[in-house]
Amino acid sequence: MPLKQHPRHTVQGAGRGAGALLQFKITLTGIRPPIWRRVLVPEGLSLSGLHDVIQEVMGWTDSHLRDFHWREERFSIPDPEFDEERVVDERTVTLKELGLSIKDRLEYMYDFGDGWEHVLTLEKVLEAGEHQTPVCLNGARSCPPEDCGGIWGYENLLETLKDPTHKEYEEWKTWLPEDFDPEQFDLAEVNSGLSVRQWTLSPPSRKGRRKKV
Repeated sequence: MPLKQHPRHTVQGAGRGAGALLQFKITLTGIRPPIWRRVLVPEGLSLSGLHDVIQEVMGWTDSHLRDFHWREERFSIPDPEFDEERVVDERTVTLKELGLSIKDRLEYMYDFGDGWEHVLTLEKVLEAGEHQTPVCLNGARSCPPEDCGGIWGYENLLETLKDPTHKEYEEWKTWLPEDFDPEQFDLAEVNSGLSVRQWTLSPPSRKGRRKKV
């Protein structure tokens, strides 16, 4: 599996005049009990940066295609050879530019084969403080393993793991990481992953020198 790349993203600068912080609840749809994360991100974060936040906090490995949907627009990395509809480059659009309001829902799809649909609900808009890098506040349950067959496949996997006599039990146990626990969520580990990324901060006007943190 290739190593994940950690690109630098432009976000609004901290301190006086800085952009607001947006609190989202990210929910993976169709699974009960729900798998979810609550995050704080700067409003100047690009959708490409938000993609990386989602991948980190959910526990995905960034191994598949994805896109965002907001109102009538689709955002992703455009591919003129394959895109049959208009796609806005996610690297050029910030959260602030979407004009989100409280309770608005931004949709994010990961892995068009397995079809993992996420809903990002804007819960709060907070005044900017000194901390202007993405952070996870809390969450619940582990992310499904990659390439397990989507919601149906994951539910089948969980049922199989409950029955050591099932004919597919040993196969799944061999395929899964040894420490796989569907109920586990490690907040410290998630925030450690976010903290090792280098985020570039810019003034709200996008002028002047950028500040790296």
